[in-house]
Order: sequence, then C-alpha cells, then structure tokens
Amino acid sequence: MRVANTRNLHGHVTQELGVRIVSGQLQPGEALPREEALAEQMAVSRTALREAMRVLSAKGLVEARPKVGTRVREERYWHQLDADVLAWRCASMPPADFVQKLAQMREIFEPAAAALAARRCDASQLKQIELAYRAMEAAQDTDEWAEADLQFHEAVLVATHNELMISLFSVVETALGSFFVQSARRSGDFKYSLPYHRQVFEAIRRRQPEVARRAMQQMILDSSAHMTGKRRTRKST
Repeated sequence: MRVANTRNLHGHVTQELGVRIVSGQLQPGEALPREEALAEQMAVSRTALREAMRVLSAKGLVEARPKVGTRVREERYWHQLDADVLAWRCASMPPADFVQKLAQMREIFEPAAAALAARRCDASQLKQIELAYRAMEAAQDTDEWAEADLQFHEAVLVATHNELMISLFSVVETALGSFFVQSARRSGDFKYSLPYHRQVFEAIRRRQPEVARRAMQQMILDSSAHMTGKRRTRKST
C-alpha cells in the first residue's frame, strides 16, 4: 500500500510541476526551491519528490547540478513529443505559435499519409475510415465531433500500412485531440470541415492518391486558418 501511495504522490508532483513549467509559471533558468522546502511546500515526502524530479529530468524539463541545484531547462531541451509534455501543453492553453507548429507538422505527414492510404488501404481499413466519417456526420456536439475526427485521422494513418506513421499518430494523439476540440468550439458550425473529410474519404475509396493528398492539405490549411482567425474561402469542387 505504501508503494502505491508513493507512486500516486510522485505522479501528482510530476503533474503539478510539469504543468507549471510547460505553462510558463516556472521560467527556463529558474531555480526550484531546495528539496526540503519544495517537499514541504507540496506536502509530499522527499522520496516522492526525488522520483518526480527523475521523471521530469528524463523528459528534459529540469536539470540538477551539484552546488547549483535544480533548474528549469530551456524549451529546446524538452521532449516535445512526450505524451505528458504534449498533454500539459494542451491543458495550459497553448500559445498560437505552438498551434501553428502542430499544423506545420500535420502538413508534412498527413497529406502524404492520405496519398499512401489511397494506394494501400484494404476493404476493412476503408470501412473504418467511412465509419469515422459517418460518426462525424452524425455528431451532435463538439465533443462527439472531435472524437470522431480523431478516429478519422487515425484510420487514414492505419490504412497506410506504415507502422512508423501509425506510431507517430499515437505520439501526437493528445495534441491533435485538443486541437480538434478547440477548432470545433471556435466555429459557429463545428462541422465546417466535413466536406474536406468527405473528399479525403472519397479519394481514398477511388484510389486517387494525389486527390487525397490535396484534399488533406486543404483541410489542414483551412483548419489552421480557422484557429488563427484567418478563415480561408473554400473552393467549390
């Protein structure tokens, strides 16, 4: 029981300090309080605190040096694709530049994934893409929409038959889920991107790689513009 409690405590400390660092409450270069003081401040044992610090150090967020103490590391050292780091960033209202970087990352691999899916997907994978699309079509609120949206993009990546792309999705899933929720909530019509999703689905179904690539790219550009308040005009197709 004591082990379980210790794990719960160090997990709580890891979460608390991780959010403070990622949200900017603790700035790069800032020294954390001495171990005794910080443990007392957070009402945890020094053992739990040390374990949390090991986790944060492994994620690149803090660095401990003899005679200097523990300091917050510069953002360039953070393991940006770590699931916890992404979750903490998304939970703390990520800045516009982070949203833009996520969109840039999507622009690099998702259009290529859509094209690859159009070449390689089998019947069962196509069915999963269609089911996700139908769930988006039937969504009654932003939460249902965002969940189905995430399933759609995951299904497209699975259809590539490329385990590296599938693994990449599992890494950025948290950030994408948050992105889809925010995008839907900022829209008067949360289904505004449904036509693009249909174009991607139809292009994959018809084995049209370049059409799928272009449709996915337009979808991402439109979503990014929507998040930054620079809504693009959709071309008729």
